Amino acid sequence: MKVLFQSVLLTVIFSTYAFSQETAKPRLSPLALATAHYKDTYLKIVYSQPQKHAREVFGKLVPYDQVWRTGANEATEVTLTKEILINGTTLKAGTYSLFTIPGREKWTVIINSDLGLWGSYNYNSKADVLRFDVPAKLIADNVVYDSFTIRIDQKTDTAEVFLLWDKTQIDFPIQFIEPKP
Repeated sequence: MKVLFQSVLLTVIFSTYAFSQETAKPRLSPLALATAHYKDTYLKIVYSQPQKHAREVFGKLVPYDQVWRTGANEATEVTLTKEILINGTTLKAGTYSLFTIPGREKWTVIINSDLGLWGSYNYNSKADVLRFDVPAKLIADNVVYDSFTIRIDQKTDTAEVFLLWDKTQIDFPIQFIEPKP
């Protein structure tokens, strides 16, 4: 009985060690963070950065006219501590998923209340909180984003959110709302 117990214990120890080694591998699409804050309002975007790896990105790797998780792995999440204006529309404080529908000339940006999603496989349009279209722009010839990047350029109570990958850029404005006395 003692030998059986020791065998089981050793198996559990080695299995745990092997599992922990497996999960310690770095992600192919690493986590990234974009943040902005104004007074006591904080905006955080958590996403994974897929890499170009000499592939054709938009229209191939990321199909046109289909909902995209806007990154890799889990769906991109946006968290805000107070309400803001996003592209001129009020978005209440909370955490949301960010999806997009890339197109050749324009993209649809989607803020959705479903959380904890892997990719966009279980995307539910009934949970959309906000949708708007923005033009797709080509980035200058001498710039190529090998990693999908979300950048926030802030100017006091306003900011511009940029989504950049390969030679494509979209952007949209946000405005921090002053609390009412």
